[in-house]
Amino acid sequence: MVPTLGGSARARENTDAPATEPTRHNDAMADLDALRTRFAQALTAARSSAASAASAASAASATTEPAPDPAPYADNLLTRWQEPQRHYHTLTHLTAVLDRVDELAEHADDPDAVRLAAWFHDAVYLPDRSENEERSARLAERALPEAGVPAERTAEVARLVRLTTTHAPAPDDRNGQVLCDADLAILAAPPSTYAAYTAAVREEYHFVPNDAFREGRATILRQLLALPSLFSTPHGKQAWEATARYNLAGELEMLSP
Repeated sequence: MVPTLGGSARARENTDAPATEPTRHNDAMADLDALRTRFAQALTAARSSAASAASAASAASATTEPAPDPAPYADNLLTRWQEPQRHYHTLTHLTAVLDRVDELAEHADDPDAVRLAAWFHDAVYLPDRSENEERSARLAERALPEAGVPAERTAEVARLVRLTTTHAPAPDDRNGQVLCDADLAILAAPPSTYAAYTAAVREEYHFVPNDAFREGRATILRQLLALPSLFSTPHGKQAWEATARYNLAGELEMLSP
């Protein structure tokens, strides 16, 4: 998750008449179908090493056990990402992170593991709880082996999910760098999108009094601005660093009394 104490909706052509409810419903269904497809592709790719090993071990066998259907796993995750307590950590955020992972994929050692980590990184999210990343990682550790993902890759996905607690990947952790940069890319959003992000974060923390929220948020912004670099990948540093620092500094100024 992005440190806190979204993306864009589907584009629609301009028309003179407002969109109807059936149109909105159809757009939402298309978005969900697209996400189901993306999850199925990531899961299938992540299974590949296990499938190859199983094929080699049972080459003489006439039958092989079919891999589990990705659909129930995708639907479980999509349900989680649509829970009512979420205002920033929604399907919009998930889609944005997946898009940024694709943008940075060449930097990753195992982009398929990173994509699955993106799906799980905020799968468990309660704003008033501090163990969301750990619980999300444990969910991945339970679900992915059952879904046919090999143990080594499952462990990597869970490690990456836990890394989003700190967003501090090691210099040689290319997978971690991609996931963390993708998760933090919202900090470099255009002004209107960044403003919507900060408003959504505040709504998630509606139960925190204003003074306490402003103080906590300001502390985090100062910590981020004190970092030598907000991003770890070459693309992130070049394309996002300056804009993110501008956004963070502007928000911090607005929070100052």
